[in-house]
Amino acid sequence: MLDPFAIVTAATFLLAGFVKGVIGLGLPTVAIGLLGLVMTPAQAASLLIVPSLVTNVWQLAAGPRFLPLMRRLWPMMLGICFGSWAGMGLLTGGNGHATAALGVALAVYAVVGLTAVRFSVPARAEPWLSPVIGAATGLVTAATGVFVIPAVPYLQALRLDKDDLVQALGLSFTVSTLALTINLARAGAFHPGVAGASLLALVPALAGMLIGQRIRTRVQPEVFRRWFFLGLLLLGADLALRGIF
Repeated sequence: MLDPFAIVTAATFLLAGFVKGVIGLGLPTVAIGLLGLVMTPAQAASLLIVPSLVTNVWQLAAGPRFLPLMRRLWPMMLGICFGSWAGMGLLTGGNGHATAALGVALAVYAVVGLTAVRFSVPARAEPWLSPVIGAATGLVTAATGVFVIPAVPYLQALRLDKDDLVQALGLSFTVSTLALTINLARAGAFHPGVAGASLLALVPALAGMLIGQRIRTRVQPEVFRRWFFLGLLLLGADLALRGIF
């Protein structure tokens, strides 16, 4: 008899991978959001570790300018680690606050995506703003398992070219995933049994990515992106209400 939990998990990662394949982002966000409907955010984040790490290292390695980006963004990466350390225990606290925080984070990300707000960061502000943004991202990651806010809008505001932006996002997500892994492992939420389940989740995630990449030319990415953010907004609102009530 098929395990309903395994079916839900596989379907979730297949869909999350598909979204990433089409628009280049969204695998961790979709996975943790949907899994958050049927389990705690800490459990969802633990299942996310291997698929997130593999796909983001892949994204990081695909770009041509790792060392220059690392030299530019290391204060942000250090901030992510510090923020994650400062927020240790928030995700695994065992109350509804983590679910509510996850919902709010998803909703905020969706609103930013839907409004297409574009910021610009002057070069003189980077030295002090990068570690602040990193610390905020680390704190949000530690509390929700989601590492897109405020990292994604900030990196977009640096006006990097397309390839550099993709690689910078891969760098930020990889560091965030590693920091989250340490938090979850120290809390006992990520252990060999969960790591095995997370490794199995990589299969549908990669399958979904390949499917999404194959049909990318047959859909309008901007229309798909808009529906993605609308769905994410509804999902975030639902999770926030569940956590509050």
